Amino acid sequence: MAERLVLSIDGMGGDHAPEIVIEGMQIAAQRLPHLSFLVHGDEAKLAPLLTANAAARAVSEVRHTEAHIGMEVKPSQALRQGRGSSMWNAIAAVEEGQARAIVSAGNTGALMAISMIRLRMVQGVHRPALAARWPAASGGYVVLLDVGANVEADGQQLVEFAIMGEAFQRAVSGKARPSVALLNVGAEDQKGHEEIKGAARLIRAAGVEMDFRGFAEGDDIAKGTFDVIVTDGFTGNIALKSGEGAARLVAGLLREALTSSLMAKLGALIAYPALKKLRQRMDPSNFNGAVFLGLNGLVVKSHGGTNAMGFAAAIEVAALMAQSHYREEIASNLARLGSAQAPAAQQQDAG
Repeated sequence: MAERLVLSIDGMGGDHAPEIVIEGMQIAAQRLPHLSFLVHGDEAKLAPLLTANAAARAVSEVRHTEAHIGMEVKPSQALRQGRGSSMWNAIAAVEEGQARAIVSAGNTGALMAISMIRLRMVQGVHRPALAARWPAASGGYVVLLDVGANVEADGQQLVEFAIMGEAFQRAVSGKARPSVALLNVGAEDQKGHEEIKGAARLIRAAGVEMDFRGFAEGDDIAKGTFDVIVTDGFTGNIALKSGEGAARLVAGLLREALTSSLMAKLGALIAYPALKKLRQRMDPSNFNGAVFLGLNGLVVKSHGGTNAMGFAAAIEVAALMAQSHYREEIASNLARLGSAQAPAAQQQDAG
């Protein structure tokens, strides 16, 4: 029998926890029977939900705590008062080697702060990056990072994000050699601020194992021109939220148009199979599950307002990452980056 993959679950994190958490575990357990869960939270609330979801109950162990971190709590407050909470204990289980990854739909800032304190950074990485997937016209999806972990990023950090994003895309999509580009105001080499141009030069000079294509523009995200698009967290978060808003606008306008008259409703009925396929393609729950890259442990962040299908998708991302070699691939490219920078640093010191 294959070894079971144990995931640590923050049972109380999210807008609709613990109901959607347990329902998401049920879906994931049915899809991936090799999973097991350590569920952290209030046993009195979790037990009846697990009773109603037999597949999840069969592979779950509840770790009781009544404490949880609210969505409104600031990261600094979470660090001071969050010890013993469902999120804290779920992260601790990964740190202590009891589980391979944590999945939480809870407070993003608190999750990052506690994860950084408990798990620490990978050697050679200065800041973690939050990587998310976005559906693309090409039929697959684009990995966009950073989408909010860091407001700013210098050239060195952008190169680190590129290395981590490329390994993430390979782990979740199975693509052997994902294409990578830096988000810029134009595709030409002379465009952009110095940090962006410096990052491009550094990637090319370092000889990292990567299919680097140069610069991407904003519309390349939805087109799927590249597999991985790298930017700072300020720009990435705005791009992600703008895309989500545009998708909701299109969905709303389409719904309005298809219900505006009897003829429109009749046309919608005829086109129902195609519309159903479109809705499934645009459903954000299919792409739920962002990952904090750069930590000594795997942390997957589910959208706080997701449904059960979305939480199951986040669990599947955690499973794919846990079974991949992404950490070794990141370490190898970071070593190449460090070797390329060493002569320049020695020359600077000598000067």
